[in-house]
Amino acid sequence: MTSQNIPNKILNWYDNNKRDLPWRRKISRVQKEYFTLVSEFMLQQTQVKTVIPYFENFILKIPDLKSLSRVRDDKLMKCWEGLGYYSRARNLKKSAKKIINEFEGQLPKNEEDLKSLPGIGDYTSKAIMAIAFNKKIIPLDGNIERVLKRIFYLKKEKEISKENLHKKKNFFEETIRASDYVQAIMEIGALICKPSNPLCDQCPISTSCKSFKKNDFEIVKINKFNKQKFFEANIFQNKENKYYVLKNRKFNFLKDMTIFPMNEIPKTKFKNHVGKRINIKMSNMDMRIAIKIKRNLPENNDGFFINVEDLSDWTLPSFTKKILNSIK
Repeated sequence: MTSQNIPNKILNWYDNNKRDLPWRRKISRVQKEYFTLVSEFMLQQTQVKTVIPYFENFILKIPDLKSLSRVRDDKLMKCWEGLGYYSRARNLKKSAKKIINEFEGQLPKNEEDLKSLPGIGDYTSKAIMAIAFNKKIIPLDGNIERVLKRIFYLKKEKEISKENLHKKKNFFEETIRASDYVQAIMEIGALICKPSNPLCDQCPISTSCKSFKKNDFEIVKINKFNKQKFFEANIFQNKENKYYVLKNRKFNFLKDMTIFPMNEIPKTKFKNHVGKRINIKMSNMDMRIAIKIKRNLPENNDGFFINVEDLSDWTLPSFTKKILNSIK
């Protein structure tokens, strides 16, 4: 199925169609390494279009590795506010400090050292190696997986396993433009080989695609368990119309972030709740939240009040804002 023309076809398409993303602009080698590190952290669990404005603001406020290693936590979180998965921001700062202290301020150039940095696993290390250091490595993100599934018409659970997809990467032959090449394949997945209604007439490698020949583009995924949990959010508002919140030390999600006082409750209590109920999806958890208006503060009132008319001084996760918007 492979062809000597595959890399050329993909790179020619990329040169003419790639998006102007801020971390792809022509910059110095040091900047490219920093921009790649920040963007890859932000792109974990988050779409490109969402990341772009956050990345622009982050780089403006925290322009290099040294400033990232020294940034105050409140400023860091303010720059990340609304992007979600806040552990990424904390790990990014920890990684910067480790790079400064243990790697002489240079982003490591091998996978083993990269994976020693907080928040960097197998995929992110491979992506950094390919994009920042032009290494001939193809990391498996959602876009590349989708392209491979369609090219080889992979439908069965064994066929779409990570192990098999890694083997199928050989379809993408090596090229000296490794950094551009991996971004080009990702770009084809994002812009052309979309989850539904792929634009096959614009695809540079459609003639090598089994799904195109069969006219069957359905993507089969391995089902991930989406756990349903039930919570009660306790809302206390004082006479000055300020709301009581606290730092989350209780739940594994949104660690140390500002939330309303909450308790996990049984499903029956949620169903019997009289009042507003909302749903919020977070990672692999489907959260059902009963909103309960309280008159008295909790006994361990180690929280604080916020003025919802002026939130500029507070870093609130989207989760808390969704609850707040449901009661305002």
